Parts: sequence; structure tokens; C-alpha cells
Amino acid sequence: MTALASITSTSMTLDDLTRVLLIGSLVLLVAVAAVRLSVRSGLPSLLIYLGIGLALGNAGAGIQFDDASTTRVLGYAALVLILAEGGLTTSWGNIKRSVAPAALLSTLGVVVSVLVVAVAAHAFLPLSWTISLLIGAIVSSTDAAAVFAVLRNVALPRRISGMLEAESGFNDAPVVILVVAFAAQGLPGGEAHPWWVLLFETGVELAGGALVGVSVGWLGGQLLKRVAGASSALFSIGVVALTVLAYAVGAAVHVSGFLATYLSALVLGNMGLPNRAAFQSFGNALGWIAQIGLFVLLGLLADPTRLGEMFVKAVVIGLVLLLVARPLSVVASVSWFRIPWREQVFLSWAGLRGAVPVVLATVPLVTGTPDTEWIFDLVFVLVVVFTIIQGPTLPWVAKRLGLTEQVHSVDVDLESTSLMAISADVIQVTVGAESRLHGVAVFELRLPKGANVTLVVRGGEGFVPEPHTTIRHGDQLLVVTTSKVKARTERRIREISQGGRLAGWP
Repeated sequence: MTALASITSTSMTLDDLTRVLLIGSLVLLVAVAAVRLSVRSGLPSLLIYLGIGLALGNAGAGIQFDDASTTRVLGYAALVLILAEGGLTTSWGNIKRSVAPAALLSTLGVVVSVLVVAVAAHAFLPLSWTISLLIGAIVSSTDAAAVFAVLRNVALPRRISGMLEAESGFNDAPVVILVVAFAAQGLPGGEAHPWWVLLFETGVELAGGALVGVSVGWLGGQLLKRVAGASSALFSIGVVALTVLAYAVGAAVHVSGFLATYLSALVLGNMGLPNRAAFQSFGNALGWIAQIGLFVLLGLLADPTRLGEMFVKAVVIGLVLLLVARPLSVVASVSWFRIPWREQVFLSWAGLRGAVPVVLATVPLVTGTPDTEWIFDLVFVLVVVFTIIQGPTLPWVAKRLGLTEQVHSVDVDLESTSLMAISADVIQVTVGAESRLHGVAVFELRLPKGANVTLVVRGGEGFVPEPHTTIRHGDQLLVVTTSKVKARTERRIREISQGGRLAGWP
């Protein structure tokens, strides 16, 4: 079965289109169905998508694909959409207190991780220092899709979730710069730049990328407010186009396009644009398509017959990364902010790897760095093995460290009305098994004026509560509030969840 491969060598026909649409639509349907399995197992869906790619490849259905250059190009395109979706759906209010430690974790932490992994690769494999540094850079980036696929159902304090969210958006940019630099140094006659020159160039590219991203996001958002019509669909296309434009502008002027993409999306998602629910949903859909396509493509590129040879090496590098490099990078980066040790332990364990390292493993193949063909296989095995180890255990680790919150609130966007137009917000609250909201009547919440519990879902059945309705463990509450008192409302609910009905009583 070589339907897709035949298209690369001849012009596309209607029969080719039919086969591509058949295979593509079936892959998407299987991928959608796989999400339920992912949620139940605790494993990120990326593993299932990689498995689909392996099943379709030359060792399975027989689709021949070994083009690392195309994989890199399409991988970069997919990462742009994934970063755009991450920025558009990130609440600045949730991450603003975590930006400083996350930024340090994405820069200083990356440097520490690269050096530790490089030392281990040089000592244990053994490899040259250039190739060791290249491997360290490739595996140093955490993956937003992998992390939040697992954390979606874990109620974490906002400081931790915000830090992981911001880090996953920030750290792709410096890692890409380092990987490209080390791959170039590995070429015959490649010049090794002094470390301070490399750090300076990285800093300049990141600063330039940040400037481009914020500028494109803010200026583009102001323009959209003035020229966009009433169609939420067209408005959504315009918002996503701006995030892609940010990448293109950044890459064109030789600064970090990935950072520009994420920051432009973050600005656009938090500047009060109309149709917010619509463009976030559109960005989310594009992000899912990009993830599915990217992971399936990476699975196609992998050769299962070679992966077994890399197992021991992948486990050695992975253990060093998980047990030494990541903890040291966390300690070096966030200790300055007096982050408690329990949170540092969780941050260390939550550094999941995903598509980004596998995509970056194609860079030395495309660059032509000698004797690096095996790196892709090593990184592929490392990502799969340690996702299986870390993914399902993250909720357990959070619980053992006492980090799970007993009341979990999330924003709810309704497309049936423009909440922004009436300065309103909707919050969904889940009451945990040990929350002291249990037994508290609705009127005893004493929510700020402008906030009210409008719906309670209990045992799958919803009802409108009365003032004397008693809240129970496992309840889900829908709270409608004005934008002005939203933060006070959330604080009040958390106070009672921790201290009981008398919490905050004057």
C-alpha cells in the first residue's frame, strides 16, 4: 500500500485524492476515538497517534516515507499552530505570577539540562562533545500537548499549572536555536562558537522574537477590532492568521519565530477581542489537527526494526534527564522565587517530552551532520518510554505531594451570547472529595454582589439551587459573575473550601 508515496513521484490524480482522503479521514476518526482511551488510561494521546503512524508505515500497512526534510518542514508548521493554540487559550491572569520563574526555567533551566545530559552522553555512550550537546539540546524541551493532556483532569494550584503552561510555551524557542547551532557545529569544518557568543546570540533572538510577537499581536488585534465584520468565523481566521504572521516575520528577520507566535497568540487571547470563544475553539481545532498530523507523520518516519537497538541508550539518557537534569534545572531556576520543595518535585516529574524533541531530532538529518542518523530513533524511543512512565503517574504524584486542590474552577465560554459585551463571566467549580464546601448552603457562601450559583450538577442531574440548597462532595457548580468581581468570587469559594463556612467571617 503506497498510496501516499506515489503522489510524491507523480502529479496527483483524482484517484490519488480519493485514497488520501480515505486514509486521512479514517486516521482522524481513529484519533478522535482515541481521546477517550487517553483520558481513561492517563496516557497522552500522542502515543496513540505515534502508534497509528507506525501501523501505517513500511513495517505495517506499507506506506513508504523516509523524508526527514519534509518532516522537519511540516513539523515546524504544526508547532506554529500548536503554539498559537496554546497562547490563544492561555489566561494571562492564570500565568502572570508564574511568568518570571517559567522564563528562567525556559532559559537557565534549559542550559542546565543540556549540560547535564551532554556530560552523561559523553561519559556513558560515549560520544563527542558536539554530538553530546546536540542530544542534550534536542531532549531539553518539554511539550505542551503532552503535559496538558495529562494535567487536564488534575486540580493543581494555579502557580504550578501556570508555570508549566508558560514554560511549555517559552522553552521551544531557545531549544530550537541551540539544536540548529550544535547541528551546524557538527558538520565537517563546522566552527564551534564560544559559549558566551552562543548565549548572546540566543538572547538577541529571543528578545527580538518577543518584540515581534507582542507587536504583531497588539497591532493586529487593534486592526481586527476596526476592520473585522460580524462573522465570528472570519474573525477567527484573522486571529490565527496573525499568529502565523508573527512566526513568518520573526523568521524573516532571523529572530525566534516560535516565541513570536506564542506571545502574539497570548496577547490576542487576552486583549478583550470580540468572538473570543469562537477564535479559541477554532485555534483549538487547528491545534488538534496539527498534533494528530504531526505525531502520525513522526510515526511514519520511524522504522520499528531499528528502534529496539536504541532502547538501552534511550533509557540511560532518559533516566539522567528525569532524575538528574530536570530536577537540577528546576532547582537552579525556581528556588530564587521561594517555591516550596513539594512543588519543585512535581515540576521535576511533570517535564514530559513529546513531539518537539522528535521533530528536532530531524534537524541533524536535514543539516547533514555526520553519524547522527541514529539520534532520531533514540529520541523516539525515549519519548515513548518515559511518557508511559511519567504520564499515568502524574495525578498520583500530585496527590502524594498534597498538591491537588479540593475545589477546582475553570472558565466557561458560551457561544450563545457575548459575555464580554455584558461584562460577565461564567465559572465552573468542581467540589473535591475533601473540600469543606461539603455541607455548606448556597447562601452561606456569601459571594460578592454580582455573583450567584445558577446551577448545580449532582450525579449527572442538573438543577437550579435554592438559597438553602446544601453543597455536597462531587457537585459541579456553575457560577455566573460580573467580570469586576470574578477574582473575589473565586477567592471566596477557595477560602470556604479550605476553612469551612466560617472562613473570612469578620
